[in-house]
Amino acid sequence: MERIDLKGRKALVVGVANADSLAWWAARHFRSAGADMAMTYLNDKAKPHVAPLAEELEAQFLLKCDVAVPDELEAVFETLSEAWQRIDIVFHAVAWARKEDLHGRLTDCSAEGFAESMLISCHSFIRMARLAEPLMQNGGSLITLSYYGAEKVVDHYNVMGPVKAALEASVRYLAHELGPKGIRVNAISAGPIKTRAASGIEHFDEILAESAAKAPLRRTVDACEVGRVSVLLASDYAASITGEIVHADAGFHVAGMIFH
Repeated sequence: MERIDLKGRKALVVGVANADSLAWWAARHFRSAGADMAMTYLNDKAKPHVAPLAEELEAQFLLKCDVAVPDELEAVFETLSEAWQRIDIVFHAVAWARKEDLHGRLTDCSAEGFAESMLISCHSFIRMARLAEPLMQNGGSLITLSYYGAEKVVDHYNVMGPVKAALEASVRYLAHELGPKGIRVNAISAGPIKTRAASGIEHFDEILAESAAKAPLRRTVDACEVGRVSVLLASDYAASITGEIVHADAGFHVAGMIFH
């Protein structure tokens, strides 16, 4: 019987906030497939929510990482480089926008707010790719998270639409540049799921209902399903897949529409 086997692979998951996080479900599936785990937490406030999860997975490392704080991301990779000498999987689940920008019109978004959101939500993935590259000498898999609002207008997604669009474009360029080294780069465009990050989006329940009504499967997706796609992309079963935006949204992207 065939099964996904990540035994002996080294996986870093950045962006676990709590047990509802898509990053947590990715980490669970990586570990279930046999990978050795490293996880990060944002700050001291978040640590009590993440530490029990890391313990549940017997993660070898739980490291503080706020990508907006100078040198914290670099310190994570330095620690893993010394301990593991390599990394095979990096999962990026980092996104942020100022409340006034997330709830307001893109037209009114400040330059400072736009730059902050882009640096944290998009450029952090580029930084991770640069730091992971020398540790993926035998190839590897870089995975990030996106959403349909990167492709089409979704009411209330606001500034995160263009930010995620930039992230998806970055996936393609990173895949092109790192492909010769056997490093694959992909994004999962997940359907709307109730997570801590999603709670900041206004009228999110309406988005959920619209997705369930319009998706070909006539339902939304759950975090476990996104985790399964994550472990697939990390595995040899996806050895020929790179530069892709893989939709895990019950097919909504083929029948999507602007929300009102």
